[in-house]
Amino acid sequence: MRALWPLCLALGAALAAAGGGGRPSAERSAVWGPGLRAAAALPARYFYVQAVDAQGLRFTSSPGENAFQVKITAPEEQFTRVGVQVLDRKDGSFLVRYRMYASYKSLRIEVKTGDKHVAKSPYILKGPIYHENCDCPQEESSAWLEEMNCPQTIPQIQRDLANFPIVDPDKIAKEIPQRFGQRQSLCHYTIKDNEVYIKTYGEHVGFRIFMDAILLSLTRKVKMPDVEFFVNLGDWPLEKRKPPQNLHPIFSWCGSSESKDIVMPTYDLTDSVLETMGRVSLDMMSVQANTGPSWEDKNTTAFWRGRDSRKERLELVKLSRKYPEIIDAAFTNFFFFKHDESLYGPIVKHISFFDFFKYKYQINIDGTVAAYRLPYLLAGNSVVLKQDSIYYEHFYNELQPWKHYIPFKSDLSDLLEKLQWAKDHDEEAKNIAKSGQEFARNNLMGDHIFCYYFKLFQEYASLQVSEPKIRDGMEKVQQPDDDLFPCTCHRKKVQ
Repeated sequence: MRALWPLCLALGAALAAAGGGGRPSAERSAVWGPGLRAAAALPARYFYVQAVDAQGLRFTSSPGENAFQVKITAPEEQFTRVGVQVLDRKDGSFLVRYRMYASYKSLRIEVKTGDKHVAKSPYILKGPIYHENCDCPQEESSAWLEEMNCPQTIPQIQRDLANFPIVDPDKIAKEIPQRFGQRQSLCHYTIKDNEVYIKTYGEHVGFRIFMDAILLSLTRKVKMPDVEFFVNLGDWPLEKRKPPQNLHPIFSWCGSSESKDIVMPTYDLTDSVLETMGRVSLDMMSVQANTGPSWEDKNTTAFWRGRDSRKERLELVKLSRKYPEIIDAAFTNFFFFKHDESLYGPIVKHISFFDFFKYKYQINIDGTVAAYRLPYLLAGNSVVLKQDSIYYEHFYNELQPWKHYIPFKSDLSDLLEKLQWAKDHDEEAKNIAKSGQEFARNNLMGDHIFCYYFKLFQEYASLQVSEPKIRDGMEKVQQPDDDLFPCTCHRKKVQ
């Protein structure tokens, strides 16, 4: 969607290949990103620092994890309740993330190398600057979209909504529960006057917490359109009808070529964005600082760990046992199939996801649906070999085989051949890994996820031909009230 390295920092195309040397230059190093904009509210805000030497050459390897120091203070406050982390991406750049636990009138962000301010440091963010739990929505959606630097259009949203030229809330409110409500787990949501209401169908509705959380977070940041929709809480997409049959709009975390569901970012990716620097350890920022050894120093065995949620995974583990010097694949859980240790070997212990990146080749193979680990695999610096699949996440259609990943057939029949190609074409494989990493950095960060959700609801709302309503049996989803540091919203509250 958006280029990570701003055009205004045109250091010259040749510099990207330069190694950088000695110490980073305070004057020539660059600082940029959404975390330097007061209005770009995220659960964890972030910005970047690029090390550049005195000759103007960009570093392409780490100048040392302590090369830059970052200090964030609220000048008008006695205490500043902000957690800060400087993450070394090992390629000459750093990702600085910070999570605010209170709101402030202004923030001062100092970026130093040694005792010198870097680039235009100190950066003064004139507020108010709101922390994640502050309920202070921007009234004008166009202003919020601009503050967040959201794209004008998102191709996947256009593709999904093309199946629904009109949406009649009165009609779907009756028909979707009749058709799916007995056998599936669904949430029926209405957002009205920026308040969220819900009615659930089915037994297993625990995953509503992820949808509740992103909707509440959005309504704290921007005035949402009045909209009524259904969310599928299960793994599999639901709408299998084909035109001219009457299609029902169902929002799902996973899409497929055999269904017409409207796809959203997965609950896993959504939760990791909301809980970055909170209760999750795996998120799109932390991965970038834990990508293992350099490409040349990685183990050249292909790697996979997971549970037995698909027949092809059984075949992968059998392949690994036949060719252990080529593939290291093992099960961490057996749940769906009978465990035959003579075929699949013993169950192995879970390892940290970050340890995956000790290996040069990452195998991505479907589980019950798409394997939701792909965003994190792409963000590393190993090359991903991705199984051909009918399933996709919200970003898959923007990925290109042989540019962002190496494809292999769904039945694994050419996996060994593709691995051999990668070993025989090491530089090309390294470049594919780099392209995949750049895609993840430029398209799958927290601001991109918030933009996707908002644009999706905005465009879906525009298709409605009757007024969204708070239906019988709906309950209001309450904003969290356990905030230790309540904020005072400077905007007129939404009525």
